[in-house]
Amino acid sequence: MRYQYSEWDGQAFPTPESLFPSPKVMQFIMMYGEKALDAMEQVDGDEEKQYIEAMIEAGLLERDEATGQIKLTPRMVTGLEHKALLEIFDGLKQGSREGHATLSPGRSDERTDGSRPYQFGDDLSEIDLNTTLRNAMARQRSQTLDGPVTLPIRFSGDDFEVYHTEGRSDVAVCLLIDQSGSMMRYGRFYHAKRVALGLRGLMRKRFPQDTLDIVGFYSLAQKITEDQLPLVMPKPVTIYDHRVRLRIPLDQAMQNPKQVPLHFTNLHLGLRQARQILSRRGAANKQVFIITDGQPTAHVEASAKGTGDMLHLVYPPSQQTADITLREALLCQQQGIRVATFAITEDYFGMDWVGFVDQLTRLTRGTAFYCASDDLSSTVIESYLSGKKRKTFTG
Repeated sequence: MRYQYSEWDGQAFPTPESLFPSPKVMQFIMMYGEKALDAMEQVDGDEEKQYIEAMIEAGLLERDEATGQIKLTPRMVTGLEHKALLEIFDGLKQGSREGHATLSPGRSDERTDGSRPYQFGDDLSEIDLNTTLRNAMARQRSQTLDGPVTLPIRFSGDDFEVYHTEGRSDVAVCLLIDQSGSMMRYGRFYHAKRVALGLRGLMRKRFPQDTLDIVGFYSLAQKITEDQLPLVMPKPVTIYDHRVRLRIPLDQAMQNPKQVPLHFTNLHLGLRQARQILSRRGAANKQVFIITDGQPTAHVEASAKGTGDMLHLVYPPSQQTADITLREALLCQQQGIRVATFAITEDYFGMDWVGFVDQLTRLTRGTAFYCASDDLSSTVIESYLSGKKRKTFTG
């Protein structure tokens, strides 16, 4: 390896923050998605145009060769993850930052301070040789009335000690994000995307053995890829009727989603997709994190004629939708998947829906967190790191 030295020009070395655009630009993209990129294409000021061209030259944005539209680059997505992670960790409690440990040894045990007597079944590679030798010498001296230790030193079973170890278990997480129309209020969806980006950045830097899959659920459910995440948005409300009862063949709805009202809440389909995704993961621990602001208003049910699944869009929410959703959640629990629900609760006038969250939590023996959207990021990250298993109210 060769090194080349030159005179320092006096300029500060670049920091991670200086390699990415300003926080205001990142927040603008996160809050408005594709509309933000469309607005960048239509700016009139010379200074703004130069700034956008500078981001393109820096590899943060790129133009589609076919359409000329501005797109995010992988480097920009990484910057969004980095920024979200820094902001979230600034609000975390000091004791929540270190990692998710298990009480029993995991796949990659880490040694901690101290040792303990050896017990049958302990891993021989974890024997503390120094402490074991010291125990054997002390025992031999006591047997010779504090005389000199002579060779060979003979060991007994009580001499052996092993290091304390802490299990670090790998985790497969499927994050379900509500994309119904109400998630646009109070910046809820912005904070949901922020926690998703921060969680992905945390896993990449600290827990590369963990996996994160993200599924957005609305009238349907769809997996969200890493490059899509900063730009996805809640589905706009297209029906304002006080009572809605719609049935649509699921295959038809999947093939022509633009012809379907998409702003309903199909947690049932989201849970089904999460269960299918996690069944293919080989992690020791599997978790579903649900971020939502309301009761399910859509579900999927087999057609009475046996012609396939039917998508049901129901408002006001029905008990049938709740029951079908709860049965799907129970299937997750029966397959060893931990379910944690993060209920966003700014609409205090409509808090009756949290009864559904309580049912879901009791049925799956899971966890429920009730929080404002501003507290969502730190609550989800703390749950991931600490593995809390109790109902918590924040805010």
